[in-house]
Amino acid sequence: MDEDTARYAPVTPLKAALGACCPRCGQGKLFDGLIKLKPRCASCGLDYAFADTGDGASIFVILIADFLVVGLAVWSEITYSPPVWLHILLWGPLAIGLSLWLLRTIKALLIFQVYHHNAKPGTIDHE
Repeated sequence: MDEDTARYAPVTPLKAALGACCPRCGQGKLFDGLIKLKPRCASCGLDYAFADTGDGASIFVILIADFLVVGLAVWSEITYSPPVWLHILLWGPLAIGLSLWLLRTIKALLIFQVYHHNAKPGTIDHE
């Protein structure tokens, strides 16, 4: 990782998450499709085999999206009392769209964190 910092400009967590780009060079894309991880970076050749986020991103998505969508739905019900069909029309697509966007963004952020901190499964750093 030290040789990487000398060769490549540092990538910020915000750029890595919102751009879904390579955590090393910031140029290549992480995903092949919506959330399927590419095997390696097309720009710098970084092998993405180290990137195993597991279900971490899903938990964050559930917590964040549910808090926002349910909170807004409850607030609109208390404030305006719209009909049920309007709730379905508004909050269904918002929940799906927000969840998909958050899943991709948070997964990219977690991959950046794994790379940046050189995390390995089952190890604890005692520095």
